[in-house]
Amino acid sequence: MALKVELKPGERILIGECVITNSDRRATFLIDGKVPILREKDIMTTDQANTPAKRIYLSILLMYTSRDPREQHSTYFALVRDIVQAAPSTWPQIEVINNHILTGDLYKALKQAKQLIQYEQELMNDASGAGIRGSGKEGRNAP
Repeated sequence: MALKVELKPGERILIGECVITNSDRRATFLIDGKVPILREKDIMTTDQANTPAKRIYLSILLMYTSRDPREQHSTYFALVRDIVQAAPSTWPQIEVINNHILTGDLYKALKQAKQLIQYEQELMNDASGAGIRGSGKEGRNAP
């Protein structure tokens, strides 16, 4: 079954090892075959991978687009070890990601890694909120 892709004007998509940039008009096309496909919004650069969960996402992205995903395994598992040690509550999501990787469903692993990024953000927001609450400034009104 072919995948129907609709691109907005100027939108980019990664198909295999090629980046396709749409012209100034909306375009629809069908992709038949098995090849890594990522929309521009799902692509992350090394500069954007500035948190542990984002680095995990990037590692999975590199697995997904690589001809040999195993080349990224050592990096991925080192990152996983670090995040689980720092935030053990991430383990259930990591376990789901690991299962997707082990079954070869790297696209689902990427999607789950996006959820891990959201969870990491929630943890950071909670931690920064706790820092404010613990600072003795709660209950004070601004002048």
